[in-house]
Amino acid sequence: MYFKTIDFSKFSSIKVGVPIEVLMLERNDEIPNDRTIIGHANNLLVSATPPPLMMLSKDFSFIELEDNILTIGCATPTGKILSFAKKNDLAGFEFIAKLPGSLGGMIAMNAGVKVYEIFNILEEIKIDGVWVSKEDIEYGYRFAKLGGVATEVRFKVQKGFDKVLLQELISVRSNQPKIASAGSAFKNPEGDYAGRLIQEVGLKGVSRGAMQWSEVHANFLVNHNGGTFEDAKYLIDLAKNRVFEKFGIVLEEEVKIL
Repeated sequence: MYFKTIDFSKFSSIKVGVPIEVLMLERNDEIPNDRTIIGHANNLLVSATPPPLMMLSKDFSFIELEDNILTIGCATPTGKILSFAKKNDLAGFEFIAKLPGSLGGMIAMNAGVKVYEIFNILEEIKIDGVWVSKEDIEYGYRFAKLGGVATEVRFKVQKGFDKVLLQELISVRSNQPKIASAGSAFKNPEGDYAGRLIQEVGLKGVSRGAMQWSEVHANFLVNHNGGTFEDAKYLIDLAKNRVFEKFGIVLEEEVKIL
């Protein structure tokens, strides 16, 4: 293991943060239990004073296919996984097109598009060095209680990559803003949409500093260059308060705040 200084104003997808020293884990390292694991910072909002952080190094970026078992390291970028699935005609991975980040980040939040989620296709996860079946993990809409640090994931291979489905899912995500964001800020409450609620309370397009509730999709908090953690947190709290006051609904963050 080694330390690396990461500037989250450049590294994170929302382009907010400051340089922070992060512990990088390598193969066969003993995993510390006093640090917070992060992925490629695509649904992350990091303050200037986060808890001690750690990340998987490139040692955990790999894809291995043997017989009908696919093993993927949790630091593997989603784009690399999609390319591998296309090349090897593997079904089930079409939905990760346009989902940024790494596999570890995907499983930590059970990422997906509509009914397609990563836990639908995985078999087991290596957590703190032990393989755990998905049946023994509590998971659901945009959450998974892993109980430790995931380093590898196994999938049962099925043939038949669906290019038509791929294009359909890409078009579903075409209404998302193209500038810096952390993806959906809030989970959709049951039977409703966070973006609709934010728009209904008059916050679509509202800004503070360089941060703004997107005019393209109200559930995306975007950064028009130079946005700060404080301004982002202000807008998140404002949306939660306004929505609760008007609808009695408690919005739950999808973006992870550290």
